Parts: sequence; C-alpha cells; structure tokens
Amino acid sequence: MTKPKRIYLAGPEVFFPPSEHQAIVAEKKRVLREYGFEGVDPLDTEIVFSDDEAKPDRGQRIYRANRKLMDSCDAIIANLTPFRGISADPGTVFEVGYMIGQGKPAFGFTLDNRHYRERAGSTGLDELGHTIEDFEMSDNLMIEGGIGDSGGQLFVADQAGEHQFFSADLFRRCVQALAHA
Repeated sequence: MTKPKRIYLAGPEVFFPPSEHQAIVAEKKRVLREYGFEGVDPLDTEIVFSDDEAKPDRGQRIYRANRKLMDSCDAIIANLTPFRGISADPGTVFEVGYMIGQGKPAFGFTLDNRHYRERAGSTGLDELGHTIEDFEMSDNLMIEGGIGDSGGQLFVADQAGEHQFFSADLFRRCVQALAHA
C-alpha cells in the first residue's frame, strides 16, 4: 500500500475558537481521506512553552514547527477567504508562497466572490493616491498567479458557504482538482 500524499491545510482557522477550528479541520481531513490523502493542520504539532519564554521566541518556534510540517507535505490547500481585511490572511499567503517555492502544487479557495479591486473600494486609487490593482482576480496577482503556475487552482464560491470562512463543497472541489493533477 502506498503512503497517502500529505496535504498542508493553511488558513485563518487556526485563530478560531478551538471547537470551531477542530470541527472544520475534521471535515477537511475527512474529505481528504476519501481521496487517499492525509490532511496536515498547522496545529498538528505539539509545542510546549515555558512561562518565562519570551513571546518573540514562542513565535519563532511556531514558525519553525509549521515550516517543518510544510516540508513534510506534498501540496497545500489554502483558505484564502479575506481575513481581518480585504485580502487573505498574511500567514496563509506566506505558506502558499513557501510551498510554491519548493515546487509543490498549491490549491486554494475563497468564499468572497468579489474581485480584489471591488473589495478595495472599486476605485483606481486609494485615499493616499496609491494605485489599486485591477486584474479581475480574487486577490493580489502574485497569489493567484503563483497558484496557477504551481499546477494548482483557486476556487471561488458562487455563494456563501455554511460558515463565513468555510464551505465543504468548495474544499471538496480543491481536493478533486488535486486528485486529478
């Protein structure tokens, strides 16, 4: 029996309350298992902090642990639904770039079907006079362009999912595309 391909599950869910995070991750892993994949969540690592450990040191340890998990995976599926602003979670975007930089395919989904420019105010310039990109893409061109060049695909919801930040149907579309890649 061949070992299932490991898929890193990136997204803002790590910031959700524990029960909400666990329910979403359990569903993602269940869908992945249906297709012979193993889902790997950023919180699948055990990190113990001492009371006197400085917060920047804790952050570095989390970064290294997540990077080690990504190194052990064959592809990434990222939740790129805008989080805390008009764009995807910056940590998730880093993880997508990290995986693409290793030559691994990246797949993503967003529940916000508006183009980036629309989310930025549907204007050519922001309040400081800086240009707002207009490429009719879901997010910054580097994110969507990188996903496409990696052999992956970004899936955009036609309508809201069962959760503000998660749709099992949209996630399944990512997994199906990955299975056929």
